[in-house]
Amino acid sequence: MTTFAAFYTAWSDQLQQLLRQLCSAPKPPTTQDHLHHLDHLVNKLLSHYSEYYRVKAAATERDVLDIFAAPWASSFEKSLHWIAGWRPTTVFHLVYTESSILFESHIVDILRGVRTGDLGDLSPTQFRRVSELQCETVKEENAITDELSEWQHSVSDLMGASVDVDQMIGRLVPVVRKADDLRLKTLKRVVELLSPQQAIEFLIAAAELQLGIREWGMDQDRQ
Repeated sequence: MTTFAAFYTAWSDQLQQLLRQLCSAPKPPTTQDHLHHLDHLVNKLLSHYSEYYRVKAAATERDVLDIFAAPWASSFEKSLHWIAGWRPTTVFHLVYTESSILFESHIVDILRGVRTGDLGDLSPTQFRRVSELQCETVKEENAITDELSEWQHSVSDLMGASVDVDQMIGRLVPVVRKADDLRLKTLKRVVELLSPQQAIEFLIAAAELQLGIREWGMDQDRQ
């Protein structure tokens, strides 16, 4: 599992590099080349997240309990975990928060009818579709939570002499896989609802939140 720990460190470093590219992207895009560049950066970052979950899936198959323990994460990061990772519905809180901050900063322009094209300028249709996706995600999140609860309640079976402990622990693997699949699916579906500029701003906020939590947590652990 030290292999995954090394991967996670390198992956986080690469995320930091990608974040710098996102922050330097032209916003708002004023040419077709700018739009193509934003699309390229969005796909690049989504591929980076997909690679993380691909490697994590293999590590989960090898040792699912270590994935839950997450020795590569800080204590603060682990305190925020839901089934070995971030809670999928966090994405929606991030969208609403960023949209609200940008809306308030541009409220004078918006009242004048000036369209900013950023996350503070989400259309009624976008808000409706984000809300619908949030409801779907909550249901899926709750269903996976119920699966984990069933597994935890079955711990009393360990009192039986004939229980196969490895088989019991192995039942955790699909639970983690479902949670990770929902995390990645939610991220991608939210991005699909946004314009290239809005997607860049959302992904910047998501990366800054993830890296900020990691840095603060590691500092606390060192202290």
